[in-house]
Amino acid sequence: MCGIVGYIGTQTATDILLDGLRKLEYRGYDSAGIATLWEGEIQCIRAKGKLYNLQTRLQDHSSPAQIGIGHTRWATHGKPEERNAHPHLNREKGVAVVQNGIIENHRDLRDRLSALGYPFESDTDTETIPHLIAHHLTAIAAETAQPFSPLLEAVSRAIQELEGAFAIAVICAAYPDELIIARQQAPLCIGFGQGEFFCASDTTAIANHTQTVLSLENGEIAKLTPLGVEVYNFQGERLRKQPRTLDWNPSQVEKQGFRHFMLKEIHEQPEVMRACLGAYFNGQWLEKATQNQEIQNQDTQNPLSPVQLRFSDDLYSDLQQVQIVACGTSWHASLVGKYLLEQVAGIPTTVHYASEFRYAPTPLMPHTLTIGVTQSGETADTLAALEMEQERRNHHQGSPQGGDYRPRLLGITNRPESTLAHVLPNVILTPAGVEVGVAATKTFMAQLMAFYALALDLAHHRHHLPSDRLRALVSALHQLPNQMEALLRDQEEPIATLAHEFVDTHDFIFLGRGINFPIALEGALKLKEISYIHAEGYPAGEMKHGPIALLDAKVPVVAIAVPGAVYEKVLSNAQEAKARDARIIGVSTIGREADMFDDLLAVPPVDELVSPLLTVIPLQLLSYYIAALRGLDVDQPRNLAKSVTVE
Repeated sequence: MCGIVGYIGTQTATDILLDGLRKLEYRGYDSAGIATLWEGEIQCIRAKGKLYNLQTRLQDHSSPAQIGIGHTRWATHGKPEERNAHPHLNREKGVAVVQNGIIENHRDLRDRLSALGYPFESDTDTETIPHLIAHHLTAIAAETAQPFSPLLEAVSRAIQELEGAFAIAVICAAYPDELIIARQQAPLCIGFGQGEFFCASDTTAIANHTQTVLSLENGEIAKLTPLGVEVYNFQGERLRKQPRTLDWNPSQVEKQGFRHFMLKEIHEQPEVMRACLGAYFNGQWLEKATQNQEIQNQDTQNPLSPVQLRFSDDLYSDLQQVQIVACGTSWHASLVGKYLLEQVAGIPTTVHYASEFRYAPTPLMPHTLTIGVTQSGETADTLAALEMEQERRNHHQGSPQGGDYRPRLLGITNRPESTLAHVLPNVILTPAGVEVGVAATKTFMAQLMAFYALALDLAHHRHHLPSDRLRALVSALHQLPNQMEALLRDQEEPIATLAHEFVDTHDFIFLGRGINFPIALEGALKLKEISYIHAEGYPAGEMKHGPIALLDAKVPVVAIAVPGAVYEKVLSNAQEAKARDARIIGVSTIGREADMFDDLLAVPPVDELVSPLLTVIPLQLLSYYIAALRGLDVDQPRNLAKSVTVE
């Protein structure tokens, strides 16, 4: 959850560290701090709260130091107070450490180190690390055979004692030309410059300074000096690794005239749709299908497919069921995916909270595809659930029960450099670009498109969908970017005006049925995340089974009702709420039935099966404008972080 940045080179470290922390503040903003090393002394400045508090502190502490580490915190162990802020130092202030993750055995380490006389000033798990490193440095100094890098050796020995998930960066007053970093189940990358090197939890923090990066893998440690980078595994073996070039521009993480990143990212969704259509769908197929031509290549054994995901045949062969693991907004996208996989591709599908699946997995069934969905590719629970599923299927494969129990794993993520993208053999990358706002908008849209592509691809391979229906759905998807632009153009101002009426509202109810029930859940989550208004999403038909007791004139009800199989049912459920004096806000098309709504958030008429890609946009806008009018920090809601890298 926390953000780490480090620098060693020829420039003033403080400026680079602060710039990196600004880009990483979405990962946590309970406190922040930097430590720099100059003339044999470590100067550590920390502040509670958001980064501007640290910047204010630094105005009185200028330093020409050219090496340093920085941290922005999402609190786990210890309250968001200055004494719990990173970096943490050892007793003599000679070792400074920043960490992302959780050290699970920190209590045992703290007890042992305290017994040895090491004092603790914070409540964090991290403070054990600088004491451990200092302890090992003392031991190494007394040894006859000295390692070529005592600091690297001391950090290596220290991390052998750590249990849990962590990424760390270390500087030491006695070794002013070395920055040591290590990774175990938490993201960390290295940036390469001319006589200077960077490290960070995310490439966004260093993209202004370099486009050449290298992601550390789990169980790797690196030494950065002005002369170069050395990478080792935890066993001390030197590794040869090849950096890569980033394929995005730093301007993507600028607001470009919008008041908040979230609003900018809502408006970017039509272009994200176009990017997804270009990445996932075969334009040649649609052109031929539109002309009612025979849809096949000259090679009749390989008919042309509407979707170009390019997975091996083994992934789909004899597939009998799908299980999906995800968290938060990705879980809502997965619920839409479940509907599509079952109704379009005809495959039984279950969706699990990754945090629950880890400790109560479903019984093993053969011929199963497991999908992990995480926008960051670093969500700890999702990665752990996938790892567990792979291990238990590998163990079961070849058992006397027979059947195909081999692990078939597929990931959906927005970050090609992420852990998920590296560890899974099959990945659908969502081309949403960098999303800075903590509340997911455009990445949710891209995840939905990944599921549409997957469901249509499976439907094509399984011959489950008539060709005319397949053609209609693909065509409807291609029309959506223009419809999204029209929706944003026509509805943003009315929604912004309507939002004024709910600034002091305490409770909201969101209703949906069928494929739009997950959108009701997502709409409620967005409102909770950024406005701090209590909101709940329900299947519209379940209102009468209990939740209707919540309704009165003070509780607005948002009902998603688009023409289709459940249209009349949702209208009836909305009428039930209206009869209890609730104000009804409809997300629906313009028409005679829309008169029943007190307020209408109009969407263009589309096929019900693709409607979630439109119905979510008015809910995003409504949540955004209510939060903005309440004077809240839309991009950095309290207590949240963009990338959840701890369990």
